[in-house]
Amino acid sequence: MPTDAILLPGIVLPTELAYGALIEALGEDIRAHAKDLEVYATDEPPPDYGLELEVDGVLRAADAAGFDRFHLVGYSGGGAIAAAMAASRAERLLSLALLEPAWIGNEGLSAEERAAWAEFDRIRDLPPDELMPRFMRMQLAPGVEPPPRPEGPSPPWMAKRPAGIRALTVAFGRHDLDPSGFRAFEAPVYYALGALSNPDSFGKMAERAGRLFPDYTLEVFEDRHHFDPPHRVEPERLASRLEAVWDRATR
Repeated sequence: MPTDAILLPGIVLPTELAYGALIEALGEDIRAHAKDLEVYATDEPPPDYGLELEVDGVLRAADAAGFDRFHLVGYSGGGAIAAAMAASRAERLLSLALLEPAWIGNEGLSAEERAAWAEFDRIRDLPPDELMPRFMRMQLAPGVEPPPRPEGPSPPWMAKRPAGIRALTVAFGRHDLDPSGFRAFEAPVYYALGALSNPDSFGKMAERAGRLFPDYTLEVFEDRHHFDPPHRVEPERLASRLEAVWDRATR
């Protein structure tokens, strides 16, 4: 019987670039539906954009694919959306995989996390050519160099990214995420963390997630960071971990 999963990308790469390698590694027995974010469904983020719009989009995609209950995987911004769905629509989920989520609510924020968010608030409205380098630097551990900018002109989809980043991070502040939904979430939760990512945001968030979810597994990928994540660079390893979680969730 096929395994049903929905994969949500981050706020930068389109889903086909983000998850092509992982879907191939998962193989034909997995019905993996990679879904782009609703924030990019129109030329500009809608004025009323919020995480509820993204959660509704996931539910529509699941219904269209014929998925009653399913496994949900989210990376970065997609991880934040996945977390919001786990808090409010747990009845549809068989498991949750968070690949360095950008946000999992505000309860119990550490001083380090608060400082990281304050820094982002300071740079959020910079011009795109200043915002993107600063944004990328914030995701990495001290001393880790961000990937070089690709040569040649930027792809057309890149023009939407600065507005999408702003809209999603503003939505985090507006969304009323009830952490009691996490504490009541009994399905397995898997968290993938790159050891070279910013420990003051992703590392502290991983610790916080471990205090919130009852059935929680953290895996640290020693050579990875936020911009060379395991779903792109070590897809076979991540596919194996996900399939183990999914198998346990459906026993």
